[in-house]
Amino acid sequence: MTNGHPRELTLSCPLPLRDYPTVQMAHGGGGRLMQELIEGLFLPGFAAGRPSIPHDSALLEVGRERLAFTTDSFVVAPLFFPGGDIGKLAVCGTINDLAMAGAKPLYLSAGFILEEGLPLDTLRRVVESMRQAADEAGVQIVTGDTKVVDRGRGDGMYVNTAGIGLVGPQTDVRPGRVEPGDAVLLSGDLGRHGIAVMSVREGLDFAGAPESDCAPLHGLVETMLAAEGELHCLRDLTRGGLAAALNEIARHAEVGIELQEAAIPVCEGVRSACELLGLDPLYAANEGRLVAFCPGEAVEEVLHLMHAHPLAESPAVVGLVVDEHPGVVELQSPFGGGRILDLLSGEQMPRIC
Repeated sequence: MTNGHPRELTLSCPLPLRDYPTVQMAHGGGGRLMQELIEGLFLPGFAAGRPSIPHDSALLEVGRERLAFTTDSFVVAPLFFPGGDIGKLAVCGTINDLAMAGAKPLYLSAGFILEEGLPLDTLRRVVESMRQAADEAGVQIVTGDTKVVDRGRGDGMYVNTAGIGLVGPQTDVRPGRVEPGDAVLLSGDLGRHGIAVMSVREGLDFAGAPESDCAPLHGLVETMLAAEGELHCLRDLTRGGLAAALNEIARHAEVGIELQEAAIPVCEGVRSACELLGLDPLYAANEGRLVAFCPGEAVEEVLHLMHAHPLAESPAVVGLVVDEHPGVVELQSPFGGGRILDLLSGEQMPRIC
């Protein structure tokens, strides 16, 4: 921290914002419209003259300590879904943003926007779910706020959180460290959270429907950090899924990324639901999965560490960082040829977190 101000901000360098007369329904950080809104409006407004890093947490120096600081808002509909609810999602999502900076999460805040008429039992269930998730993760919810809005204007409940964690002195995981030759590793199969929410919202009942993968990832990250200096970057795969995360990293690091489609794990329930709904699992939201970048010679060690943790279900090497086509993600088909895996203009699964 310099003169009370953070040295780094967590968003990318500004891009020109299209001349939209109103805020468009981009629904979060996974789509091109929201990216333009962040980089074309918020960054120039709040971060002029300060360097920026496209990370889920700001890294701050306070005395001799390095802190990660993050904030997030949750507007998922419905409030309850297979494998979780808005409260568990808020706690795990905030913890995961801190973990992707290599931080040990310590403290959270919780702010509630409640719609008039919300059943007290619903609020009680969410609060209990948040308490249980925080206890299991070893973090404390230490402050918060509550506001009530008119009936019909709050969609039941919104939750805002912020989190603080400690970053070790030798920890350095960020997009700028990604370089050609790095392997791209996934911690598990894709799309469970997005499909779990969408199946309830659309009233679908089909065999093999997945539960959300909603889970705190800081324990897995701590295990992976035992490979000292070998992790270059981490990112959890929330809004926009794997495709959005890799596009942002490729653009910031000015590298190309080549993915092998056949190596990307997707469970049959998610694959079937995506075919039914016309969705692509590579853009589907996850709340308990991460992507990691490490040098090729460290792959076996990092995979070994991942296999040792229960939240790394079927970890896999799914791609490679290359010199060619900087800023572009290519998906190689098992049948030969490939296609560019670009950002969507909006979000294929709105209101999933």
